[in-house]
Amino acid sequence: MGIEGQLIALAKVAFAIILGGMIGLEREMIGKPAGMRTHMLIGGASALFSLLGIVIINYFGEVTCGTDLISGDPIRVIQAIVLGISFIGAGTIMQHPERRKVIYLTSAASILFTAGIGIAVAVDQFLLAAGCVVIVWVVNRGLRYFDKKILKKRSQLVRPDNNDPQE
Repeated sequence: MGIEGQLIALAKVAFAIILGGMIGLEREMIGKPAGMRTHMLIGGASALFSLLGIVIINYFGEVTCGTDLISGDPIRVIQAIVLGISFIGAGTIMQHPERRKVIYLTSAASILFTAGIGIAVAVDQFLLAAGCVVIVWVVNRGLRYFDKKILKKRSQLVRPDNNDPQE
């Protein structure tokens, strides 16, 4: 890849970082564990790994006897990204000791979604990636009010009268 190609790749990584930061900003605003910097790095890293997968296949095709002998599977790159990012997301999920429930699942899901946005940017799906950021904001912020109203009513109906911690 020449200098021009590298600059284009760098711009794609930067765009993925910006989009990831927009999702992370929403998480940061409500004090969740995976904030803006985490999401920025995940979006950028996902774009970078996706781009490097393409570059490496082309590079080894040029260096060896041609692209006929080198084959690549872009799905494997995506699988590796998802596996690594899932590990990071799993690290944010916790069991709350007092409330006896799992917390930070939405942060873990937003981390995984940010990786997908980075991959979308790497394969020139800019509108899709930007639109997904908007959708994540709507889901995380817009539905927050709705969720609180529904959960508040549901918890009042389902909650048992006795709060025995042994149950």
